[in-house]
Amino acid sequence: MTGASPDAGGPAAGALVVAVTPKARGLGEAPAARHVGDAGAQWRRRLAYAVMIGYAIVMFVPFAWSLITSFKTQADSVNLSIIPQPFTTSGWEYLFQRLDPSLIRLFANSFGIALAVTVSNLVLASLAGYAFARLRFPGREILFLIVLATLMIPDQLRLVPVYLIFNAIGLTHGPGEYLAVIVVMAVMGTNVFLMRQYFLSIPREIEEAARIDGAGFFTTFWRVMLPLATPALSAVAILQFQGAWNSFFWPLVLLERQYFTIPIALTFFRTEFQTNWPPLMAMVVLATIPILVLYIFFQRYFVEGIAASGVKG
Repeated sequence: MTGASPDAGGPAAGALVVAVTPKARGLGEAPAARHVGDAGAQWRRRLAYAVMIGYAIVMFVPFAWSLITSFKTQADSVNLSIIPQPFTTSGWEYLFQRLDPSLIRLFANSFGIALAVTVSNLVLASLAGYAFARLRFPGREILFLIVLATLMIPDQLRLVPVYLIFNAIGLTHGPGEYLAVIVVMAVMGTNVFLMRQYFLSIPREIEEAARIDGAGFFTTFWRVMLPLATPALSAVAILQFQGAWNSFFWPLVLLERQYFTIPIALTFFRTEFQTNWPPLMAMVVLATIPILVLYIFFQRYFVEGIAASGVKG
């Protein structure tokens, strides 16, 4: 116990300052301060990096092997050799010169369908997601459960009724086949769910401020909410473009040969007794590039959208 003088800048005269130590409180010695960047945390971080790098390498091996095999001969393509013996571009020449329909036509078909399906999902899923997140109407919860229930219905189960409907309205012949594929994949329940979850994470005060300024529901959606949902829209765009680009079932059922897409063209290289591996692997490499480029440019928005879509339920 010590006395303090007012002149010394301490407490008022006569006040007592009691220094209480850990021992005085019966707590024993004070624990040593723990550094945030201690050795254990650094090793855990290094281990996590090592695991992620190893996983990335494992995922990259099939792409690298496809690229290597595309420069091999048919006889050498079945050997587990990293360096082609001999090195040849015959697989790529086959790809550009002997396909029917041509490679350009196949890519145009795939890109047109994937782009149209992606745009339709962005428009319809954002509208539906905003309605389920913000609007109040009778049967909203039941209708949303029905939308989620569609995720449990396999495409093979609705094949016959969908084909009969399209055949009745004339969408199973000619250019109408493109429209049939686009319509059957026009909006996915997964995208509606993602957009609804993201809109729920946006504070209501933003909408209320827009309404005070006189904005209606659609104006609020178009000028306020939709720009804020850019990460979710990017995630939906990447997932849907990838899904439509790789789609095999509906294009195979609904499209004629001249309208075939890249995934169906991969079956061209199979014969009765063997598979022509070099041009097949060349096609795989080319089919992977558009998705890879899309993900590289929109990776940040994709991660933000997926992370934010799970904030509220």
